[in-house]
Amino acid sequence: MKTKYVFISGGVISGIGKGTVASSIALILQRLGIKTTPIKCENYLNIDSGTINPIEHGDPFLCEDGTEADMDLGTYEKFLDMDVGRHNFITMGQIYQAVINRERRFEYHGEDVEAIPHITDEIQKRITEAGKKDNADVVVVELGGTAGEYQNVFYYEASRILSFKNPGDVIHIHVGYMPTPNHLGEPKTKPTQLSVRTLNGMGIQPDFIITRSEKPMDQRRKNRFALFCNVHPEDIFSVADTKIIYEIPLILKKQNFPDRLLTKLKLKKSQENFADWENLVKKIGSVEKSDKEVRIAIVGKYFATGEYQLRDSYAALFDALQHAGWFHKVNVKTLWIDAEKVEVHGLNLLKKKYGGLIVPIGWGERGVEGMITAAGYARDAKIPYLGLCYGMQLATVSFARDVVGLKDANTTEKDPNTKNPIIHLNTLQKENVKRRAYGGTMRLGRWDALVKRGTLAWTAFEKYNGFINKAKGLTSERHRHRYEFNNQYIKDFEKKGMIFSARSKVENLVEIIELPKKNHPFYLGTQGHPEYKSRPLKPHPIFLEFIKACLDKEN
Repeated sequence: MKTKYVFISGGVISGIGKGTVASSIALILQRLGIKTTPIKCENYLNIDSGTINPIEHGDPFLCEDGTEADMDLGTYEKFLDMDVGRHNFITMGQIYQAVINRERRFEYHGEDVEAIPHITDEIQKRITEAGKKDNADVVVVELGGTAGEYQNVFYYEASRILSFKNPGDVIHIHVGYMPTPNHLGEPKTKPTQLSVRTLNGMGIQPDFIITRSEKPMDQRRKNRFALFCNVHPEDIFSVADTKIIYEIPLILKKQNFPDRLLTKLKLKKSQENFADWENLVKKIGSVEKSDKEVRIAIVGKYFATGEYQLRDSYAALFDALQHAGWFHKVNVKTLWIDAEKVEVHGLNLLKKKYGGLIVPIGWGERGVEGMITAAGYARDAKIPYLGLCYGMQLATVSFARDVVGLKDANTTEKDPNTKNPIIHLNTLQKENVKRRAYGGTMRLGRWDALVKRGTLAWTAFEKYNGFINKAKGLTSERHRHRYEFNNQYIKDFEKKGMIFSARSKVENLVEIIELPKKNHPFYLGTQGHPEYKSRPLKPHPIFLEFIKACLDKEN
């Protein structure tokens, strides 16, 4: 069977929900027995998302193969329960780099290299190769940005050409915005009409329209879309705002979208299996309605964008907390505390009511002392603590200063000349830093680690029966860092009660640190990132055990 392609574009505003819609469509196909792989096409000239400030574009999602990608790849993994990687992520920077490198090697044999066909050929090549790599029946391609932006015009042209070359095997779904202005009180169809008109101007007629709106679309609005967008009413679908994004595949299913999609693709389903997904949505709905909650303080440095607070900077972390909360049938409420303000105002900012404290990923020296203060406060006040990457590293700095007695202890990321470099630059990374080779050169992706039996970490993996080979004591996490715990200090730390509960299999690097249960209800730091592996149907054991400890404290 020839591979089919589903392109998904968005109109009017960025952040309209294309990633969630793309994930929902891929899940629908998957649950109907059709092998599917997703792709995200990004507009920017960065080669990947790794060098982008998380305030600018959200938390880069880290894949098993080390790819630093857009957050939407995390959404794909959570919906589809599959690992995605480099071949599922395309940036315009990658495309230009590949074409220019090919030109420099004289692989175009003296042709004048132009945007069309060479840029569009490279885009099509990557999309079709991804389908072959995953042996997919359908490739779901999310086009970044909005229709009409000059940055993404080549993606649209590539989709048009692919459709021309493969008649009947390519469909286009347009996600449009239908706002309801407060001063009018009725939904307006004109924004989506105009974005569809933009598509038409690029030679693309959408096969489906999916509207995003505050309330479900009525028949009058559907008729207006049909008339002005040249799309039959039965191919126009409504996705109104919902608190539960995982409900969207079921919302589309209720509107007969799966049958219409299969008809357009000329495919037949081999199964229909949505039971576990329906149960998940019911469980989430039940938790959302309950009064049971646990409060978690997060002491970070990427919360603000102008005058607004930004959730996307720690998107994977918030998702992982939700997954664990749903498992324990409790709402997780987060309290955001700016690490820089802790440096100025001290412990008073931390003395609030919450069940647990997290210090998450971070880079550079800004806010470091605030994070160290938070890690020390959680340790001394017996508040359940979870340190993620930087949060693990700074917890050891705090322990060195307060418990081991090394008052000048630090990380060389903040103080390169510290006499007690508890956290130092991985020797393999020194040359990269000298060359200013920052993009894609960290310790990235999946790394195996051996977990010590009888520890808090082992208990979590064993209790929730996942993410570990019990016979070998082997687990793995995704990594994204340059600095490591300095093994020269291990004995000093162990004498004072610190437990090194996991080490990397290859280099014997510290992966997980913790305090004994007799001394602290839950104090654990991990160099890896369990938040990137957590999924709604498979919450990560470390988050599950952390939330359980927080519940125990609050109760």
